[in-house]
Amino acid sequence: MAQFFSLHPEHPQPRLIRQAADIVRGGGLIAFPTDSAYALGGRAGDGPLLDRIRRIRGVDDRHHFTLMCRDLSEIAQYARVDNAQYRLLKAVTPGPYTFILEGTRELPRRVLHPKRKTIGLRVPEHVVVAGLLAELDGPLLTSTLLLPGEDMPLTDGEAIRDRLGKVVDLVIEAGYCGPEATTVIDLTGGSPELVRAGRGDLTPFGLDEA
Repeated sequence: MAQFFSLHPEHPQPRLIRQAADIVRGGGLIAFPTDSAYALGGRAGDGPLLDRIRRIRGVDDRHHFTLMCRDLSEIAQYARVDNAQYRLLKAVTPGPYTFILEGTRELPRRVLHPKRKTIGLRVPEHVVVAGLLAELDGPLLTSTLLLPGEDMPLTDGEAIRDRLGKVVDLVIEAGYCGPEATTVIDLTGGSPELVRAGRGDLTPFGLDEA
């Protein structure tokens, strides 16, 4: 059965953050709140972990995983970002956005989209995630906790433990985080392209949800 950590939403306990990081380093799969819905995540580049997430999500190898980063400098390490893209990212991060970008050679091929060689990247604005990323000193490979056949991501830590306690290693609860997933923007073309409208405002990209 998965472990269950209840963290303070504004001042998460350092001891529990360290324990969560240790579980990730050991290859564990965690469910945790973000600034836009819960996510599944673990150590980047871990092949078995990718397979576990795919089974839970019911997706195939064309699914875009997201690399959750601490800041823009970390994004630039794992994705090709030109000056215009960097200025745009700087204006809207941290926040509830996922950006599709071309991956660099720093990333294992298995985490990239098999045809496009792209990866989702984001910098969340959530104190628990920030603490976990700082403790790990590196990114988390993640996917929104949306189960097959369901329209909305899971939002309640205890309900997640009840439903997924046998297939994840840790569930983190830190207060309500809302059901909306991130807004996904593809930056691989000449101008931003909306992939999914979510919690993030579209105004900075000059896009119309309709």
